[in-house]
Parts: sequence; C-alpha cells; structure tokens
Amino acid sequence: MLPGYAKVRANGIRGLVIDQCHAALDRILAESTLYEYAASQPEARRYAGRAVAYGISLGDECGNVVVRHAMRGGALAKTGTDLFLPPTRGLRELINSMRLRVAGVPTPEVVAFVTYRAGLLLRRSDVATREIPESHDLSVVLKEMPAGEDRDSCLRAAAGLLGSLARAGAHHPDLNARNILVTWDTTDGARAHVLDVDRIRFHIPGDPMVSRANAERLQRSLRKLRALGEIVVSDREIELVAAPPAVE
Repeated sequence: MLPGYAKVRANGIRGLVIDQCHAALDRILAESTLYEYAASQPEARRYAGRAVAYGISLGDECGNVVVRHAMRGGALAKTGTDLFLPPTRGLRELINSMRLRVAGVPTPEVVAFVTYRAGLLLRRSDVATREIPESHDLSVVLKEMPAGEDRDSCLRAAAGLLGSLARAGAHHPDLNARNILVTWDTTDGARAHVLDVDRIRFHIPGDPMVSRANAERLQRSLRKLRALGEIVVSDREIELVAAPPAVE
C-alpha cells in the first residue's frame, strides 16, 4: 500500500487508485476496462502516442486525467503486443512518479493503474495520469513555434528539466522530444514536464554520467526527428536544449 492510494480488486482486476477517485473507478470497472471507457467518451481529448491516449473527466472529486493502454516498447514495440508479466510497469510508473515529484522533477501525478488477467500468467494494463492542461510536447513546439524568445524559453525549460533529472539521479533511457511536455504557466515563461517515467532508473543524485546520458539521448531524438523532416531545429537549439544548468 502507498499513502493516499486505495487497492483495486474485482474479478481478476488489480491495481491502485488515488483515494478520491476510488468510487469513480469502481463504477467504470463494473462495466468495462478503464481504457475502453475513456475511448468511448464523446468529449474525450485524443493524444497521439504508441497507442492513442484519451483525456477525460472522472468527475468533480477526481478531475481530469489522461488514460492510456500500456503497450510494449523497445524490441517488442513492432509486435504490437500489450502483454506483460505482473505487476506490469504501472506500479513502477506510480512509484517513480512519486519519487520524481518529491525530488522536484515536474511530472504528472499517477492517478491510477489497473491490470487485467490475460491467461494464467500475463496481464494487460491501463494507466491514468493527471492531465496537464494547455500543454504540447516538445516535438510540436519545434514543429510549429517560430524562432524567437518564446521558443528559446521552451528549449531552456527542457534544459532545466534535464538539470532536475540529474539532481535526482534519474536516468531516462527513452528521453525524447515526445515525452517532454511543455506548458506556459510560470512567471519565468515555459515549464517542461517529463513523461513515460516507468523506465527511469535512479542513481547517485547529481551523477554527471546521468546528466550526460539524458542529454545525449535527447539530442539523438532531436537529430532523428530533424532528419525525418518532422521538426525544424538548428544545431544551436540542439545544444541549448541539451545543456542543463550545472548540478549543485
């Protein structure tokens, strides 16, 4: 058990949910999976990814969330499989999210994760995270925002995120332009949030190897998207986004 979370247990379904969302989730799971419910909502907001994610409201007590169905990444991504060994990556994502936020790294709160039996051993999984309003991933920023101070502010925000990850000792092996979410909600301009945190591994806080690995991974992502013609980004901007402030 984790403080502030309740267990989900019904008909082979297991998981954890924030206390104030427990009743809403129970009502949904009595009729369908969480992802099927989200996909069926007429007002759902669609978010592109490995599989489409849906932004929905879970009521006044719970608020807005983004629901996604977990798909295998890495070497298994091309198979399109959604099968995992228990407890799936949902629990790891929840714990990593809590640890990052305690360390001051901006990342969405995990509202719930739910697993469903798929045979004797395997599981499928849905995850709901707190929706961050009026946000765009870094690839959209670099595709659509013209050059200027506002664009540079978004790039500096991404650099600041790299710095906060380094201070937390958090290595993100899949850090790319699509899992950095940018908002404009501070007096200093843009703010960047990290997504897909289930694969993060923690090392010594302030480890320069972590800082270098995250920066190089993000740079590779930007160069790849540029080569594919999906974004417009200069070498100067690639250096700017991958140059986090000095670790204290």
